[in-house]
Amino acid sequence: MLEKAKAGGKSRRGSKTKTRVRVVEDGHARVRPDTLATEEPMEIRLVSGDVRQTVAVTMRTPGADFELAAGFLYGEGIVSSPEDILKISYCVSADLGVEQQYNIVNVELRGDRSYDLRSLERHFYTTSACGVCGKASLDQLELRGFPVIPPGPEVVAQTIYALPNKLREAQGLFEATGGLHAAALFDASGELVALKEDVGRHNATDKLIGWALLEERLPLSNHLIMVSGRSSFEILQKCLAAGVPIVCAISAPSSLAVDVAQQFGITLVGFLRGNKFNVYSGFDRLLVGEEES
Repeated sequence: MLEKAKAGGKSRRGSKTKTRVRVVEDGHARVRPDTLATEEPMEIRLVSGDVRQTVAVTMRTPGADFELAAGFLYGEGIVSSPEDILKISYCVSADLGVEQQYNIVNVELRGDRSYDLRSLERHFYTTSACGVCGKASLDQLELRGFPVIPPGPEVVAQTIYALPNKLREAQGLFEATGGLHAAALFDASGELVALKEDVGRHNATDKLIGWALLEERLPLSNHLIMVSGRSSFEILQKCLAAGVPIVCAISAPSSLAVDVAQQFGITLVGFLRGNKFNVYSGFDRLLVGEEES
């Protein structure tokens, strides 16, 4: 049973950082306070018995750190259910007694099963946000045994149109800093279920799916995920692992994101702005009236 140290993952450093800037306007400069989105590294360590192994280091906005770690491990296929995780906690330094190291998260796994860590190797030799080799990445998804997403739900176009405004209205940190991405979970009627923010789109998606994992809501078969910015292979991979049938983004998808969506039956929406969007895959889930020739 996962210990209740999981919820929230509050960090000592806040998600916002105060600074002062010089604003230049009409040839004059003035000093004013400003708020930035905090960006700090977070190390994810797996713990099994006396063995501790670092599996990833990511730059993130502090907050929901435990959900971020759980979502990352789930998306990479290391854990498959909340029962695989015994405890999530911040590192406690032996030199500092009970002082916690809030940029190191330990994930203690069940000891009665083996864990395949080969999928994590690429995180140590690439900085690409869209994966490594496209063919190798798609083959890896097939080897992990992901099924094609089944049909449904059907969603009207008006529901899709409304998602960006709902996402933006719920982005408290973005309103304060202007510098954060978000991933939001909606039900098929367009009602907001949960939202997570981070300086990285992939981290925001991990936080959201990690929240769903720890709350035992997976798979998300009757839901939509909306991401700010563009959609990449990494985001589609994470949504596929969570069973998300419809993925929407403000901007363009990458070519590999479209390949994943088409191969695994995901409805992929891009350039969602105002009353207009592009559909790259899975058009059958959308109720949009008659198609023009």
